[in-house]
Amino acid sequence: MSDETNADVVAPDERSGSLPPRHTRRLSDKILIAFHHACDQADYEVAEDLLRILETMLTRRPSTPDGNRRRNIESLVAAHERLWMLKHPEVNQG
Repeated sequence: MSDETNADVVAPDERSGSLPPRHTRRLSDKILIAFHHACDQADYEVAEDLLRILETMLTRRPSTPDGNRRRNIESLVAAHERLWMLKHPEVNQG
């Protein structure tokens, strides 16, 4: 397994013998990471699909109040901007 994957899985607490929570990142964070990875690989079709999934997750009515909603929406907007700039390099050349 890669280091990125290992960072998401926590080893059992050897002293108490109990198992801590298995995942340390939210699913939306993992999807955003996968989006950036797809952009880095120039796989824009997959990046678009991941953005649609992320947008669905972040714009539906939250089941619990989340103080990070604004930050999540800002991350979504930044991701849309990144994908647009990657798909329209002629605009970047000024």
